[in-house]
Formats: sequence, C-alpha cells, structure tokens
Amino acid sequence: MSQQTVNIRILDKEYQVSCPPEERHALLDSAKALDEQMRAIRNSGSVIGLERIAVMAALNLTYELAKLEDQKESQGASNDLISRLDKKISTALHSLEQSTAF
Repeated sequence: MSQQTVNIRILDKEYQVSCPPEERHALLDSAKALDEQMRAIRNSGSVIGLERIAVMAALNLTYELAKLEDQKESQGASNDLISRLDKKISTALHSLEQSTAF
C-alpha cells in the first residue's frame, strides 16, 4: 500500500502527514475538525497555550466519539430487542393461526 504526503493546516501551522491515498479525504476532514475545535477553544480565552488547547480539543473530540459509540451500542441493543419481540409475536401469531385453523 503506497503512502502519500498530505499537507494539513491546524491553527495556522502546517504539518505534513503520510497516509494511504484512499484515506486522504478522511484525514483532511479530521484535520479540519481538529482545527475548528482548537480555534473554538483558543477563541474562548479560557485555555492558554498550544499544548493545553490541543489536549482540550483531544478530550472534547474523544468525548464526542465515545458518546456516538454509546448511542450506536444502545441502538444495537434496541434493534436486538425489537428482533426478539418480532420473533415472539410471529411465533405467537403462528400458534394462534394453527389453533384456530381446526
């Protein structure tokens, strides 16, 4: 798998990052999201220093990712419950149809 160098810009600093060509778009989107998060933190004035801003942005983005994963797990559990209920209802209806067919 070949790598390509992609230039990204975060808080007016340029970085070169290697990635596979098929992941270039995702890398650029990620860099844009990080830049936006870091700018928002810097502009709030409550956090000073590039390293602290980067840590806060990482924490915020990781928290958002964890929430999305929890929602996905919860949705999966709901889908499992719905599938089990559907199977029980189908079985009950089938039994009812069998008992009334005589």
